[in-house]
Amino acid sequence: MPSYEYEFERLELSAGGYSLFGGVGIQLEGHQERICRRGREGWRYAGFLPVEQRATGHIEAVELIFERPIPRGTGQ
Repeated sequence: MPSYEYEFERLELSAGGYSLFGGVGIQLEGHQERICRRGREGWRYAGFLPVEQRATGHIEAVELIFERPIPRGTGQ
C-alpha cells in the first residue's frame, strides 16, 4: 500500500458583494491557480479544511490540502 505526504496552503476568504439571501457574500480568490500549479508540480488536490471561522459560522480562512505518493525505497 502506498504512503503519502501532504502539504497545506492557507487561503483567506474576503467579504464582498451581497448574497441572494441578504448580507455580505464571501469570496475565495486564487484557489484555481494554486490547485493547477500544485498539479503541475506532481501534487493532487485532496480537499480543504476551514481553519478560521467566526461565531456566526462564516468561514474566514481555509487550507487547501495536497497529497502525493512517496516513492518506495526513499526512506521516508
